[in-house]
Formats: sequence, structure tokens, C-alpha cells
Amino acid sequence: MKILITGGLGFLGARLARTLLASDTLAFNGQAPQPIDQIILVDQVAAGPHLVDLANHPKVRVLAGDLLDQLQQSKLPLADCDLVYHLAAAVSGECEANFDLGLRSNLQTTHALLEACRQAGHCPTVVFSSSVAVFGTPAGMTKQEPVTDTSLPMPQNSYGIQKFMGEQLMADYGRKQFIRARSVRLMTVSVRPGKPNAAASSFLSGMIREPLQGQAAVVPVAPETRVALSSPAKAIEGLIRAATASDADWGPLVALNLPSLSTTVGEMAQALARVAGPDVAARLSWQVDPLITRVVGGWPGSLTFDRARGLGLQADEDFDAIIRAFIADEKITV
Repeated sequence: MKILITGGLGFLGARLARTLLASDTLAFNGQAPQPIDQIILVDQVAAGPHLVDLANHPKVRVLAGDLLDQLQQSKLPLADCDLVYHLAAAVSGECEANFDLGLRSNLQTTHALLEACRQAGHCPTVVFSSSVAVFGTPAGMTKQEPVTDTSLPMPQNSYGIQKFMGEQLMADYGRKQFIRARSVRLMTVSVRPGKPNAAASSFLSGMIREPLQGQAAVVPVAPETRVALSSPAKAIEGLIRAATASDADWGPLVALNLPSLSTTVGEMAQALARVAGPDVAARLSWQVDPLITRVVGGWPGSLTFDRARGLGLQADEDFDAIIRAFIADEKITV
């Protein structure tokens, strides 16, 4: 079995690759486990020092360069790939700041990838990472929660709109049997290691990560802001389950909500104080940013995930456990 991961050297892509390599087999599409022969990681840049071991793994091949350019030049080996994970995307803040970038990265590239999979001619399974950002509340309407698998997406920012377009393209390519379509709506993943990125939700990791590393962090929304979160481990579990489910178990081609933990930003700060101590939590300061508040506050903070639960997936137990897992993963002393 050959697996291709776009955004393969990003945080989730690299973690997904490591998890797949550790298992060495995959029970693909409800079948018996098959050996993983190769994982192809496609990303804009070559592997950094922290990913050299992954890039040098004997079963890994790295293709560095712009994804759309590689697709347009037919440089991706899709003809013999059984499974494609499409994780590459411009994030929410980038898409609001640069409309053309969002369209190119999230719509044109997704379409080009699906068309290349179609031309491959063997109906590969494609797992598309959509987002909770497909949901929103138009001005003048009352926010409806909890959001269900069948709630009507009404995205209120460019990123969410582009992700919803990707879901619809996936469904139609799947309906035409060009691909086996599996779209999953990721929740905001917290706590992410590394540095802040341009996502509007980046602070939901930074407000934990930075204080644990002795740094101050600004929280740009009010404490009562409710958010739907997933730990990195649960996000990876959902991505893998999307590939292992049989067609019958998966059900409709429309996207499904991955499991989420519903909490408030204030409760996240309280969890940090409980796990790491009040001195660590005191490194947080609260300075409301109207733009981030509008974007993040427009996303649902409470969702149901009946389809994901039917696949055996569950949400994180609580945010305290998520913080403890991050501390253990990053070997942080508190």
C-alpha cells in the first residue's frame, strides 16, 4: 500500500505519518490489514531538523515544492497511491488577509488534486481535512447549537467557505466514483507544539503552550467564549478511522463532524492553573481582538458527532487530560 499526504511535513501530517509507520499496516476500507510499503509526504518546504528522522525513514519519500505547481506539472505519483490524505491548506487568518492565497491554496489546489486522482483511474480513497469553520451564524440570525452532522453549513469567513467548497467537490467526485470520498471536519486542535501560526484559532494552543514554556501569552477573546476542541491524538485517530471504515460503515458522502470537547476559553485557563499551577496561568493576559473574536466566536462551540461515534470515535475526556498529554509529549517539567 502506498499513501500520499499533502501537508505531510506539517504538524498533523508528520504526526499522522509517524503513527502510520509505527503500526506498519492499515486495515484499509474495512479490509484485512495490509502492509504499508511507502508514505509520500508532499509539502512546500523540505524537512526541518526535527523531521530529519521521518524524512530519512526507508519507507518515506519527501516531495518538496508548491502543491498546485506539482499537480499542474504531473509530478505527484498518484497512479499507484491507494490512499491520499489532503491536509495542506492556507489557514483561517491567512485566508482573511489574502483572498487570492486562500482561493489558490484551498480551492484551486483541492480541485487539481481531485482531478489528478480522477485521472489516476483506480478510484483511490481520499481523506479531506475540512473544518468546524464551515459552520457560522449570519448577521441577524441566532446561533444554533449544538451543530449536528446534518446542520447546514453557513460559513462566515473565506477559510470556512473554501473548506465547504472542498467538501462539495469531494462529495461529487465520490458520487461519480472517481474517488472514494471521506471528508472529516476537524475541530480546533489544541495543544499544538511549535510556534504560533496565522490561524485565528492559534491562541487556543498558544495560551497553554507559551505559559508552560515560561512565556507570556495574550488571549484575544473573552473568557466566556465557547470552543470545540480536539487533542492531536484524537484528531489523528479520526483521520485514520476515515481510511479504515468500510463504505457501509462510513455512510453518506457528506462530511462528518469529528469528536469534540466543548469548553470555554476561561475554563481552559482554569485547567492550566490546576495542572501547572497558578503561577503558570498568571502568564496569561486578556486583550480582546475584535477580528479574532468575530471569526472564532462565529464557529460553533458545541457539536454532536453521532456518525463519528458510530465509527467508535470518542471525544477527549477533559481539557486537563489534554494539557497533561502535551506536557508528557513535550517532556515539560512543571
